[in-house]
Amino acid sequence: MEFVERIKAKAAEEIKTIVLPEAAEERNIKAANQIIKEGFAKLVLIGNPDQIHHLASEYYLDEIGKATIVDPENNPKKEEYVELMLKLRASKGLTREQAEKLIVDPLYLAALMVKNGDVDGEVAGANNATGDVLRPAFQYVKTLPGISVVSGAFIMLIPDTMFGEHGMMVFADCAVHPNPTAEELAQIAVMTGRTARVIAGIEPRIAMLSFSTKGSAKNEMVDKVVSATLLAQQMDPTLMIDGELQADAAIVPGIGAKKAPGSKIAGKANVLVFPSLEAGNIGYKIAQRLGGYRAIGPLIQGLAAPLHDLSRGCSVEEIIELALVAAVPRQTDGRKPDPRLVHAG
Repeated sequence: MEFVERIKAKAAEEIKTIVLPEAAEERNIKAANQIIKEGFAKLVLIGNPDQIHHLASEYYLDEIGKATIVDPENNPKKEEYVELMLKLRASKGLTREQAEKLIVDPLYLAALMVKNGDVDGEVAGANNATGDVLRPAFQYVKTLPGISVVSGAFIMLIPDTMFGEHGMMVFADCAVHPNPTAEELAQIAVMTGRTARVIAGIEPRIAMLSFSTKGSAKNEMVDKVVSATLLAQQMDPTLMIDGELQADAAIVPGIGAKKAPGSKIAGKANVLVFPSLEAGNIGYKIAQRLGGYRAIGPLIQGLAAPLHDLSRGCSVEEIIELALVAAVPRQTDGRKPDPRLVHAG
C-alpha cells in the first residue's frame, strides 16, 4: 500500500481533530473540503464565518458545513483562553490587555486550542511565515520533555529506487534551526528517528552527514557531527545511528563499504541528518526538484503536540498531506514502528 494510503488508514482508526487557522483562504478551504470528504480527521476552521461560507459557495465545496467554524472575534471560549495564556506567560510579563489582543490572532488562537486539548493538532503557514507560525507554539504548546530544540523533517518518496527504505527516506533538519550545536544536532537526530518510526513506519538507520567520513577530513564542523553522533547514541540507545558520513557513503552500498567498513549504517541509511539548516534545505530541494522525490513536510519535530508549518507556496495536496500527518495517532516515545505502517515487501 502506498505511503499516503497507509497513513490514511491509520488515521481513520482513531479520528483526531485538526485546526486550520488560515481557513478563509482558497487552498486551505479546498483542502478542508477534501479532508472532510475523505474522513480521516475532524476539522476546526478559524476565520470569519461569512467569508468561509462565501468561499465554500464560490468554489462549490459542499462538505464545509460539516466543519466547526470558530470566529476569533466572537469566540465563546475567549476568556478561558486568556486565563490560560496568563497562567502560562504572566511570569514572562504578559498582561491581560496583551493576551486579549493576541487571542484574536488565528495563529495564537489555534495554539491555545491545541494547548487546552480542544484540538489534537494544527496545520498553518500557507499565508504566514514560519516564525509567525512557530512563535505561539513555542510559547504555549512548548517542547517535549527533555527536548529543547524544534526541527523540521521531510518524508521523501520516490518509487522503484535502491535508496532508503523501498524509495522512502527521512531528511532533517530542513526547515527550522539554522546552525545547531552538537547537543541540538543530537536531539534532532533522535527526534527524526522517532518520526521515521511513528510517521514513516520504518526502522530508522540514521546517518549523521558531513563532508568527511570517519576522519577523512579534520575541521571543527566535522568535530561537531562526531560529537553529535556520540550524544545521540547515548540519548536513545534503541536507535541505529552512525557518523560522520558523507552522503554517498551513507546511501551507496559499495561506497559505504569502502569508506566506512564495519559500519551498520553506511550504504544503508534511510534517515539523513544534515549538519545545518543550510545543508538540509538545499539537500531536500535538490532531491525534490532534480531527483524527482516527493517531499512531504516539513513535519515539525520536538513540540509537545502535532503542529506543522506549510510553505507559503504550498499546494492544496500538501495541506491535505500535513493534516494527515498531524492526524496520525502518536506513540509516546516512538521506540517501535507501528506494524500497521511498516512497508510490506
